[in-house]
Amino acid sequence: MKFKSIVICSFLFVFSCMFGQIREIDYVEFDLDNGLHVILHQDNSVPLVAINVLYHVGSKNEKADRTGFAHFFEHLMFEGSENIARGDYAKICEAAGGQNNAYTSFDQTVYHELLPSNQLELGLWLESERMLHLKIDEIGVETQRSVVKEERKQNYDNQPYGSLLEEIFNHAYKVHPYRWVPIGSIQYIDEAKLEEFMEFYKTFYVPNNATLSIAGDIDIDKTKDLVKMYFGDIPKGTKDIYRPTEVEPEQTVEIRDTVYDNIQLPAVILAYHMPKQGSEDYYALDMLTKILSGGQSARLYKELVDKQQLSLQVASIPLALEDPGLFIVFGLPNVGIDPLMLEEAINIELEKVKTDLVDEKEFQKIQNQIESQFVSSNSSVAGIAGSLANYHVFFGDANLINTEIERYMKVTREDLKNVAIKYLVKNNRVVLYYLPKI
Repeated sequence: MKFKSIVICSFLFVFSCMFGQIREIDYVEFDLDNGLHVILHQDNSVPLVAINVLYHVGSKNEKADRTGFAHFFEHLMFEGSENIARGDYAKICEAAGGQNNAYTSFDQTVYHELLPSNQLELGLWLESERMLHLKIDEIGVETQRSVVKEERKQNYDNQPYGSLLEEIFNHAYKVHPYRWVPIGSIQYIDEAKLEEFMEFYKTFYVPNNATLSIAGDIDIDKTKDLVKMYFGDIPKGTKDIYRPTEVEPEQTVEIRDTVYDNIQLPAVILAYHMPKQGSEDYYALDMLTKILSGGQSARLYKELVDKQQLSLQVASIPLALEDPGLFIVFGLPNVGIDPLMLEEAINIELEKVKTDLVDEKEFQKIQNQIESQFVSSNSSVAGIAGSLANYHVFFGDANLINTEIERYMKVTREDLKNVAIKYLVKNNRVVLYYLPKI
């Protein structure tokens, strides 16, 4: 019955956000003496609390001969600590009625829990144990070596199109560490010694490289005291935190290649270099992708799937990152359709947004989608906790949780045309054809 009440309250909360005004997200933020940045948001409408710890380390912080370390640690940090038995992190959380998980990207590693609010202290203890007392030994390392190998085999090596992201980034980047993806190389994970893993942990998984965000049914003052009790005595990291300074040179010629994979249907991928997240052009490109593929009524799907029936599926994805990322267009040709024909049809649609302004009605529709998406992202305490940390670390302003929508609304139809002309050009792109192995 208690669970049913939580579900009903959550539904009413989301409903009021979606059909009411955009609500202001109040929060407080402060730093502990050890450098840990803390952001707290109180919302007592539902008896839940979300805990989010963002470590500013991803695959781009690795060395070229030791790729995969950040992703490896995503797994290793569930192994246990001096006070938590091996493999018990998830069990402890689930026994308290909560959920926990983690993910790694090019730029960050995030651990998060969603718990009944009376288990806040438990969640803080679990995360403080990761930060201070992680157990790094041969048993844990060897266990996770096997786990990561199996993950790569299932999700990358033996999965149709599994190498797609890896191939895109490897072709698009020659200097910047985005040229490898978070899964990394099993070869380097196998070669690494226990001491190297310990060094990586002591460098990056320290309070001065972390942001702790908590949202939900909390009392601000009491939560401050709990944070200080569990995290205040953790020593500040003393090692230099490696931040890549390599700048990817401007691409001047189109890069084309063919990848043969265990697939039934070909794929066509066009990847254009785009600016980093938070820049003015980023917002225009993000809106442009909704013009192109924001649902089945968007241009690419409507023209290439419905009307011309050249493609089974087509989409555009602006993969914006902390450093300049990629604007990716992906299509699966219909049976019997030459991939070149699909590529040419995609090119025609991209040329249209370069030559003609988006009409007012279509533009208004996209603005409405953006606003709905913005409200939806802040409709749960887990979403709020994640957004606050992300805005602080990568945009330098947690209050963008309230104001970023204004940046989107400043984008004009002329801006959409201008970014298409500037970035969606042949000498700025990688074109890959995925073809079935013969």
